[in-house]
Amino acid sequence: MNDARPETEAREEAERLAVALFSEMLTADQLVRARLSRALPKGMELSHFVVLNHLAQMQAERSPAELARSFHVTRGAMTNTLAKLEWAGHVHIRPDWDDARRKRVSISRAGLAAREAALGAIRPILTRVVREVGAHRARAAIPVLREIRIRFEGSDDAG
Repeated sequence: MNDARPETEAREEAERLAVALFSEMLTADQLVRARLSRALPKGMELSHFVVLNHLAQMQAERSPAELARSFHVTRGAMTNTLAKLEWAGHVHIRPDWDDARRKRVSISRAGLAAREAALGAIRPILTRVVREVGAHRARAAIPVLREIRIRFEGSDDAG
Protein backbone atom coordinates (compact mmCIF):
# COMPACT_ATOMS: atom_id res chain seq x y z
CA MET A 1 0.00 0.00 0.00
CA ASN A 2 2.85 2.36 0.74
CA ASP A 3 4.19 1.84 -2.79
CA ALA A 4 1.05 3.44 -4.26
CA ARG A 5 1.51 6.69 -2.34
CA PRO A 6 4.40 8.15 -4.43
CA GLU A 7 2.53 7.19 -7.61
CA THR A 8 -0.64 8.90 -6.37
CA GLU A 9 1.30 12.01 -5.36
CA ALA A 10 3.02 12.11 -8.75
CA ARG A 11 -0.33 11.77 -10.53
CA GLU A 12 -1.89 14.51 -8.40
CA GLU A 13 1.09 16.80 -9.03
CA ALA A 14 0.81 16.15 -12.80
CA GLU A 15 -2.90 16.99 -12.65
CA ARG A 16 -2.23 20.25 -10.72
CA LEU A 17 0.48 21.18 -13.23
CA ALA A 18 -1.82 20.43 -16.18
CA VAL A 19 -4.65 22.53 -14.75
CA ALA A 20 -2.29 25.43 -13.95
CA LEU A 21 -0.64 25.32 -17.40
CA PHE A 22 -3.87 25.18 -19.36
CA SER A 23 -5.54 27.80 -17.16
CA GLU A 24 -2.68 30.17 -18.00
CA MET A 25 -2.83 29.28 -21.71
CA LEU A 26 -6.60 29.78 -21.95
CA THR A 27 -6.53 33.05 -20.03
CA ALA A 28 -3.62 34.31 -22.13
CA ASP A 29 -5.52 33.32 -25.29
CA GLN A 30 -8.56 35.34 -24.22
CA LEU A 31 -6.48 38.38 -23.28
CA VAL A 32 -4.38 38.28 -26.46
CA ARG A 33 -7.47 37.95 -28.66
CA ALA A 34 -9.20 40.84 -26.89
CA ARG A 35 -6.15 43.11 -27.05
CA LEU A 36 -5.32 42.37 -30.68
CA SER A 37 -8.97 42.70 -31.74
CA ARG A 38 -9.06 46.23 -30.26
CA ALA A 39 -5.85 47.17 -32.08
CA LEU A 40 -6.85 45.93 -35.54
CA PRO A 41 -7.90 48.49 -38.14
CA LYS A 42 -11.56 49.48 -38.07
CA GLY A 43 -13.79 46.82 -39.57
CA MET A 44 -11.20 44.03 -39.40
CA GLU A 45 -11.90 41.10 -37.12
CA LEU A 46 -9.22 38.80 -35.76
CA SER A 47 -10.60 35.95 -37.87
CA HIS A 48 -10.18 38.13 -40.98
CA PHE A 49 -6.58 38.90 -40.10
CA VAL A 50 -5.59 35.28 -39.45
CA VAL A 51 -7.05 34.17 -42.80
CA LEU A 52 -5.32 37.03 -44.65
CA ASN A 53 -2.07 36.29 -42.84
CA HIS A 54 -2.32 32.60 -43.71
CA LEU A 55 -3.02 33.29 -47.38
CA ALA A 56 -0.16 35.80 -47.55
CA GLN A 57 2.27 33.33 -46.00
CA MET A 58 1.13 30.39 -48.15
CA GLN A 59 1.38 32.41 -51.37
CA ALA A 60 -0.96 29.89 -52.98
CA GLU A 61 -4.67 29.48 -53.54
CA ARG A 62 -6.57 27.41 -51.02
CA SER A 63 -10.06 25.99 -51.04
CA PRO A 64 -12.56 27.10 -48.39
CA ALA A 65 -12.55 23.53 -47.05
CA GLU A 66 -8.75 23.56 -46.73
CA LEU A 67 -8.92 26.87 -44.88
CA ALA A 68 -11.64 25.55 -42.57
CA ARG A 69 -9.47 22.51 -41.74
CA SER A 70 -6.40 24.69 -41.18
CA PHE A 71 -8.25 26.83 -38.65
CA HIS A 72 -10.34 24.03 -37.12
CA VAL A 73 -13.62 25.80 -37.87
CA THR A 74 -16.72 24.67 -39.70
CA ARG A 75 -17.04 25.22 -43.43
CA GLY A 76 -19.97 27.52 -42.67
CA ALA A 77 -17.86 29.69 -40.38
CA MET A 78 -15.10 29.88 -43.00
CA THR A 79 -17.62 30.66 -45.76
CA ASN A 80 -18.94 33.54 -43.64
CA THR A 81 -15.43 34.91 -43.02
CA LEU A 82 -14.52 34.58 -46.71
CA ALA A 83 -17.73 36.33 -47.78
CA LYS A 84 -16.82 39.30 -45.58
CA LEU A 85 -13.27 39.35 -46.90
CA GLU A 86 -14.49 39.15 -50.50
CA TRP A 87 -16.98 41.97 -49.90
CA ALA A 88 -14.11 44.10 -48.55
CA GLY A 89 -12.04 43.25 -51.63
CA HIS A 90 -9.40 41.41 -49.58
CA VAL A 91 -9.70 38.03 -51.28
CA HIS A 92 -10.56 36.69 -54.71
CA ILE A 93 -12.83 33.66 -54.86
CA ARG A 94 -13.07 31.83 -58.16
CA PRO A 95 -14.40 28.48 -59.36
CA ASP A 96 -11.96 25.59 -59.33
CA TRP A 97 -11.31 24.95 -63.03
CA ASP A 98 -10.85 21.21 -62.37
CA ASP A 99 -14.05 20.84 -60.32
CA ALA A 100 -16.70 23.53 -60.80
CA ARG A 101 -18.39 22.51 -57.53
CA ARG A 102 -15.38 23.80 -55.61
CA LYS A 103 -13.86 27.23 -55.18
CA ARG A 104 -10.34 28.60 -54.85
CA VAL A 105 -9.38 31.53 -52.63
CA SER A 106 -6.42 33.87 -53.00
CA ILE A 107 -5.45 37.09 -51.30
CA SER A 108 -5.84 40.31 -53.30
CA ARG A 109 -3.52 43.32 -53.37
CA ALA A 110 -6.01 45.09 -51.13
CA GLY A 111 -5.90 42.08 -48.81
CA LEU A 112 -2.11 42.23 -48.68
CA ALA A 113 -2.34 45.93 -47.83
CA ALA A 114 -4.97 45.24 -45.16
CA ARG A 115 -2.76 42.52 -43.66
CA GLU A 116 0.20 44.91 -43.57
CA ALA A 117 -1.94 47.57 -41.87
CA ALA A 118 -3.08 45.01 -39.31
CA LEU A 119 0.49 43.84 -38.72
CA GLY A 120 1.53 47.45 -38.28
CA ALA A 121 -1.13 47.84 -35.59
CA ILE A 122 -0.42 44.63 -33.66
CA ARG A 123 3.34 44.22 -34.15
CA PRO A 124 4.24 46.86 -31.51
CA ILE A 125 1.99 45.13 -28.96
CA LEU A 126 3.52 41.71 -29.59
CA THR A 127 7.07 43.09 -29.71
CA ARG A 128 6.64 44.95 -26.43
CA VAL A 129 5.41 41.82 -24.65
CA VAL A 130 8.27 39.71 -26.02
CA ARG A 131 10.76 42.39 -25.01
CA GLU A 132 9.27 42.56 -21.49
CA VAL A 133 9.25 38.77 -21.09
CA GLY A 134 12.69 38.46 -22.64
CA ALA A 135 13.52 37.20 -26.10
CA HIS A 136 15.38 34.18 -24.72
CA ARG A 137 12.40 33.07 -22.58
CA ALA A 138 9.92 33.69 -25.41
CA ARG A 139 12.09 31.70 -27.83
CA ALA A 140 12.33 28.84 -25.31
CA ALA A 141 8.52 28.73 -24.98
CA ILE A 142 7.89 28.24 -28.71
CA PRO A 143 8.89 24.54 -28.93
CA VAL A 144 6.79 23.67 -25.87
CA LEU A 145 3.73 25.52 -27.19
CA ARG A 146 4.24 23.99 -30.65
CA GLU A 147 4.39 20.48 -29.15
CA ILE A 148 1.18 21.11 -27.19
CA ARG A 149 -0.52 22.39 -30.36
CA ILE A 150 0.61 19.37 -32.35
CA ARG A 151 -0.69 16.97 -29.71
CA PHE A 152 -4.08 18.67 -29.75
CA GLU A 153 -4.22 18.74 -33.56
CA GLY A 154 -3.97 14.97 -33.71
CA SER A 155 -6.35 14.21 -30.85
CA ASP A 156 -10.09 14.59 -30.47
CA ASP A 157 -10.42 12.13 -27.60
CA ALA A 158 -10.86 12.99 -23.94
CA GLY A 159 -8.25 10.54 -22.68
